[in-house]
Amino acid sequence: MSCNASFGNVTFCAGPASLHIRVSVENDPSNMTPESYAGSVVEGGVLLGALRRLQEAQQGFEFMVKEDPDFGLLLESVNGVAGNERAQTYWEIWSENSGEFSRLDVGEYPPQRFGTTYLRKT
Repeated sequence: MSCNASFGNVTFCAGPASLHIRVSVENDPSNMTPESYAGSVVEGGVLLGALRRLQEAQQGFEFMVKEDPDFGLLLESVNGVAGNERAQTYWEIWSENSGEFSRLDVGEYPPQRFGTTYLRKT
């Protein structure tokens, strides 16, 4: 938070900056058109917080995570569609920024300005 203006006994402080984010959900890689959502997150925040804010703000977007004792937070389902261990289908999180893709972790990744986050069922 930065404080840059005073008026008498009052100091005006700007809150944390926010980033506009875009999330694309692909739950059938064979032929389904991805669903796209837009929202914002506090700059420096992690993807989990961004997804929670998006879930609160966007009707139709929902997700669930589970905590694995070895691997930490895992994306379990998106928009009511869960992965299936027997069928070996899982949700993956990818980020695209300036044409480069990176695989992500829901609990650690800070969304990037002008990037797109992809939630992709494989």
